[in-house]
Amino acid sequence: MYKVMNKASLLFVVHFTFFLTGVCLPVFPQAKRPTLMVVPADSWCREHGFMTNTEPPHADYVRALTSDEDLLPVVAKIGELMAEQDFPLKDLGQQLRSGDSLLQRAQADIFLEVAWKLNKIGPKKSVTYTLRGLDAYTSKQVATASGTGKPSFAAELPVLLQEAVIEQMDAFQEQLLQHFEDLFENGREVRIAVEIASDADFTFDSEFDGDPLTDLLDDWMAQNAVGGRYSLSDAKERSLLFEQVRIPMIADNGMAVDARRFATQLRRDLQPLGLKARVTAEGLGYATVHLSK
Repeated sequence: MYKVMNKASLLFVVHFTFFLTGVCLPVFPQAKRPTLMVVPADSWCREHGFMTNTEPPHADYVRALTSDEDLLPVVAKIGELMAEQDFPLKDLGQQLRSGDSLLQRAQADIFLEVAWKLNKIGPKKSVTYTLRGLDAYTSKQVATASGTGKPSFAAELPVLLQEAVIEQMDAFQEQLLQHFEDLFENGREVRIAVEIASDADFTFDSEFDGDPLTDLLDDWMAQNAVGGRYSLSDAKERSLLFEQVRIPMIADNGMAVDARRFATQLRRDLQPLGLKARVTAEGLGYATVHLSK
């Protein structure tokens, strides 16, 4: 039995500094529009042989940018269309040159995946395209547009794509904005795992002054997730997985909140239990708190 503190005491010391109340878009004018990064779709990379040989395979953006002469102009043209509507952009090429993990350090809210096919009908050409907005934290689709542009005799690929996309751009941008407004109102969605070392002398069923560790963690999530919205989807003797955890967009200090930062606060609030903890993260939307004694 671990008599470190009871449930009431643990909840009392929770000093979660990310609590966001009454925040709406006018309070943060710089965040009215999500930051975007345009990337080639996985389907396009697969069709053109730009996937890695790793398991699982993923899009090889570096090779695609250096090997396909159409990709950079297409990415630039889509970015130009979004920039004209005041969407802040992150540059794919610059991010790849930085050497950081694209998903972890792109600092984009939404990835715009573009795929296209050039059609030739006699002397005329047209473009069939698909544009998807993917939440950078969950990879869930939040906006989509697709279609085929009007045939043209002379227009180059980027111009054909622009003409095809622009017809649906207003509706597509509205989908992006609606998703971003939902994030401010209800919080970002992330996953938080908590794992106990195999050689530790306690489990999640172990009681701390009468309260199982699972219950203490459950109560912490209920207090600190935005609107108390989360789901304990998997509970084992030495591992828990909280999914659909809604976390604030912005901390009190003005910094953006991601899964790692949220999990770090959980780690700090568990310290009074006498547990050692460290945090690891995979991308922006998934973090693990590792517990030991």
